[in-house]
Amino acid sequence: MAYDLVYNSFSAAERKTIEEGAFKPEVDFFTKDLKSWFDLIHNHGVWACAGVGIAGIATNNKHYVDMALYGTEKNGKGGFIAQMDGLFSPDGYYTEGPYYVRYAILPYYLFANALDHAKPELKIFEHRNSILQKALLAGLQQTNTNGTFFPINDALKEKDYTSNELVTAIDIAWKVYGADKGLLTISKKQDKVLLSKGGASIAAAIATAKNIPTLYPYKTIEFTDGNKGDEGGVSLLRNGTGNKLSTLIYKYTSHGLSHGHFDKLNINLFDKGNEILTDYGSARFIGVEQKYGGRYLPENKEYASQTIAHNTIVVDESSQFNGDEKVAEKFHAEKLFSSITSDAVQVVAAKEDNAYKNVHLQRTLYMLQLPDGRKIIADIFNAVSATEHQYDLPFQYNGNLISTNFKYAAHTKAQETLGTKNGYQFLWKEAEAMVKNNLAQFTFLNNRTYYSVSSLLQDSAQLFFTRTGANDPNFNLRREPAYIIRKKGTSQSFINVVEIHGSFDPIMEYSSDAYTAVQSIKLLHNDDDITIAAIIIAGKELLIAQCNKDFKAQSKHTFKNITWTGPYTVLYNETRLQ
Repeated sequence: MAYDLVYNSFSAAERKTIEEGAFKPEVDFFTKDLKSWFDLIHNHGVWACAGVGIAGIATNNKHYVDMALYGTEKNGKGGFIAQMDGLFSPDGYYTEGPYYVRYAILPYYLFANALDHAKPELKIFEHRNSILQKALLAGLQQTNTNGTFFPINDALKEKDYTSNELVTAIDIAWKVYGADKGLLTISKKQDKVLLSKGGASIAAAIATAKNIPTLYPYKTIEFTDGNKGDEGGVSLLRNGTGNKLSTLIYKYTSHGLSHGHFDKLNINLFDKGNEILTDYGSARFIGVEQKYGGRYLPENKEYASQTIAHNTIVVDESSQFNGDEKVAEKFHAEKLFSSITSDAVQVVAAKEDNAYKNVHLQRTLYMLQLPDGRKIIADIFNAVSATEHQYDLPFQYNGNLISTNFKYAAHTKAQETLGTKNGYQFLWKEAEAMVKNNLAQFTFLNNRTYYSVSSLLQDSAQLFFTRTGANDPNFNLRREPAYIIRKKGTSQSFINVVEIHGSFDPIMEYSSDAYTAVQSIKLLHNDDDITIAAIIIAGKELLIAQCNKDFKAQSKHTFKNITWTGPYTVLYNETRLQ
């Protein structure tokens, strides 16, 4: 904070004047007037503790430092140590999401760096098995290939790892934890360093290194949530290399405090650096005074955080937990099983039993690479209830609609909203269709790649094409499209296949592999114990058999002529994918 640099040049009387006249009122404001906020386990509390603690170090005030470390009562229920213990899972996932670990990482690393010099006996950078290192690396894994943080919970999509917070954290981490090739890649893109030992060391490494990778070393990875790692988590399933990397995000976390969204069992897809199945992120124009002073807009609570703004089931047009943050904070989704070691088959299953009263939600995602190179995402989403409900499953997509295999009525003369509350009031109903006992397919184009969603519709379903912007007189929302599948009944199964296929060349004016290869989807069996689906792709059968209750790796299962061991099996052309 610079005061420590001139500290010895002041007389004792001058220091007293400065410290009691400038620093004390600020510290008192934080620790007395805003006592409960200071002790709150939240990113705001991290900033407050770091500010008071660094002021204490600079002024040799042990009282300030102890409050910063252990809370205003110095009992460990608040303060910096509690922030390190409470906001991160054991593997470094930050409960508010990657966008906010980007924000909080600055005070975490600045104060830890100051403590490392002033109180080395704390070994603060080793705390919780080097939790700050894990937090930094976990945050970087949760970025797109262009450096932007995945828009989990409240997030501005423009923020990336070149921000000042990451410059500071990476330079300090390099000094504390040692050289890291991945960090070198990020630092080169940041194109600036701190005037510090770590910064100078990174600059020297960049100057002498040869062939620094252009992309961070992304990998398929899973993170737990909760400070004990027992409150769900998030899976990042990746396939491909370099600029052809695909990332499927499956979120089954806790709520995420005040910045959390009502989106249990939500998915997002990134491909070739582009966001394909999207998350709205946050409704905010940070730094733009004309837009609500740059603060979060009312639409952030009214739309962006609501369930319909995501890619997960909405029951009866109401948001999960009725949109009540206090209730949502009491619960988390639960991972049932996963297998992520094979490029051919990556699978994760999770459930949610508390978001809607007496409704069981269970979703299993398969990210598959077929022998012919096709990338397929098979999505089996079961909603189970003893009473009748309306189930909406949105696919928020980024691109231009190219074609459908069903006829729809486009509302070109007059449009209505899809609903009246819980985010539905912001959606224009642009087109709709009623489909019975059929395979519904729609294809859209993003940049130069085609994407198709194929959906099994047993009995009947309504399909909607919507766009944000209704009831938005101040134009606070981006105009973004969605494709929504609506089913009604007691229990419903949503079997969907997402394909990444083909290419479009606007220069040479041609397309290749522009049509979906999915020819049929059949649900061969579905009950509380087993789900079996058969998908015909380019004339070959992809068969998925999964357990819905028994997830033990050694359990053997048989259904008719299908036999497998463990919670699932995937067969392609009668050969097991593995």
